[in-house]
Order: sequence, then C-alpha cells, then structure tokens
Amino acid sequence: MSDESRAGATFPLVCPHCEKPTLATVTSAASGGGHQEPPYLLELARCGHCQDPFMMVEEDFGEGWDGDPVILWPQKRRPLSFKVPEALRREHEEALQCFSSKAYTATAVMVRRTLEGVCLDQGISNSGRRPPLFKMLEQMKNDGKIDGRLFEWAQELRVLGNQAAHFTGTEVSRQDAEDGLALAEALLDYLYVLSAQFDAFKARRAKDNQEGDKGSSQ
Repeated sequence: MSDESRAGATFPLVCPHCEKPTLATVTSAASGGGHQEPPYLLELARCGHCQDPFMMVEEDFGEGWDGDPVILWPQKRRPLSFKVPEALRREHEEALQCFSSKAYTATAVMVRRTLEGVCLDQGISNSGRRPPLFKMLEQMKNDGKIDGRLFEWAQELRVLGNQAAHFTGTEVSRQDAEDGLALAEALLDYLYVLSAQFDAFKARRAKDNQEGDKGSSQ
C-alpha cells in the first residue's frame, strides 16, 4: 500500500488530546526506515471527536503495516527503543494504552506481564513447570542480569501486579500505575539498551587498546 493510499484510513483508539475513544482518520502519511530499523509509516491523523491532530507510527516486521498504530505525538512518554524485543514493546504499549484509558488496575496487570515476558526472553525458565515470577526474578539477579536495586524495583512491580490481578477490593491508584510504567520502562532500557551499549563500548575500547599496543611495539 502506498503512502498516498493511507489517506482516509481510520483507526479506533483513545485520543491523546481529549482522552476519549474515537475513530481517527489519517490525513497524510510518509514511510521510511529499512536500514538499522524496521520499515515504518508515519501518519498524521485527526481525532473524530475533538478534531485535534496527532502523529502515529506503524511498523512493518515482514508482514506489511501492522494495522496497530502507536501515537508518537503528543505523548508524555518516549517510545521504547527498537532494541527492545517486539513482543515486549507490544506488552508495554498495551500497558500504556490501559493507562491512557484510565484503567489503572489493568495497567498494573500488563506491567506484570511485561516482567514475566522479560524473564522468559532472558532464558529464565526450566524445562518443566514454569517457576513463579518471584523465583525467575531472583534467578535473574543471581545470574547477574540485574543488580540488587533493579531486583528490588522488579519485585515491587510484581507485588503491584499480583494485587491488581486478584479481587481484593483495593484499586490501583493512578500514581502507582504511572510509577509502575516508569520502572518497567527503566528495566527494559537497562536490559536491552544500556547493557548492549556498554558491552559495545567495552568491545570498542578493548579493540582500540589492542591496536594501540601493536602500534607501540612496532
């Protein structure tokens, strides 16, 4: 589908301006990417309720545009890096959508799902019955994948998610849901962005030092 043919397409979503469910209409689009990141389609759309414009993005992971646009602007939070696995980005995005819809209990449940997905993506499981999330997080700490502070963050998110997943009569507050999103995002950045960047930095430094040693010995 060409960029021009996207004009007029509609998507059901929650407007980032009026925060009401609406049918947004695409007014223009432009595609890009395909080198260091998946092909993407930027779409300028307009809310069918308040008529305010906003920017969305769709991604192509080999099966065409996914039909599930993510709002880029206006957005209080930056989008996750493409270095975070797609499945985890989708879980986190759904948590953000729950928050935007003021479904704070559902937000906490999705944050817990994201945590569980992180553990499984990091290979923290066994061949038999899946261990409890507490044990998986503990194993990540023991394996050196997260430090003590991140383990403490993750455990608090797990507890919040457990409280949200069971009928206790206690609602998850907006502040707890927002903090949960921020901590989950920090954990994803640490594991998939900052750790990879630090490993690349160390490898580059080691290579430079080796080349420097060779030069000084000549």
